[in-house]
Amino acid sequence: MAYPAQIDIQTPDKIANWRPLVHWIMAIPHFIISSVLTTLAEIVALIAWFAILFTGRMPAGMANVICLALRYQARTQAFAGFLHEEYPPFDFSTTPGDPGGTSVTVNFVPAIGGRNRLTCALRIIWMIPALVVTMIIAIIGGICWLIGFFAVLFTGRWPAAMHIWVMKTMRASLRLNAYALLLVDEYPPLSFD
Repeated sequence: MAYPAQIDIQTPDKIANWRPLVHWIMAIPHFIISSVLTTLAEIVALIAWFAILFTGRMPAGMANVICLALRYQARTQAFAGFLHEEYPPFDFSTTPGDPGGTSVTVNFVPAIGGRNRLTCALRIIWMIPALVVTMIIAIIGGICWLIGFFAVLFTGRWPAAMHIWVMKTMRASLRLNAYALLLVDEYPPLSFD
């Protein structure tokens, strides 16, 4: 069974060599918006935490705002990390399913009803092992991103092994964030897949 937070990035075989030098600059407006949306999602998650504790349900509107923030964040990181060439849209769709039309597809299956109040109440403690594994993956992924920077700069191609680790980093980060922000109850996999 697939995890209820999925990301897919269509990385072309050939990327223009200059892109690693400027993508992060071109992504600055998106980083600002993503930062605001992430703060909003954290506030919404805090309110949702109380809603789940008292009712056992997460309001669908709150889940949709968190989906929006996580999708926007993933698209911004993928573009800034020169995983594709298409400039991300300023898209504020608040749906769990990705509206499509971009090289980055981020889909969610949020847990709305029947929430486990105990795991939500202790979420910050439960997520520590997943956080440690995600940090290890992120360190390896960061090194691969750095090597990929020079590889794309000089060859115009992502080395396959580096691209795999960067994708693992993107997936692990998305899963941890979806779990931490109470979007899903399913524990993020503690694996390097």
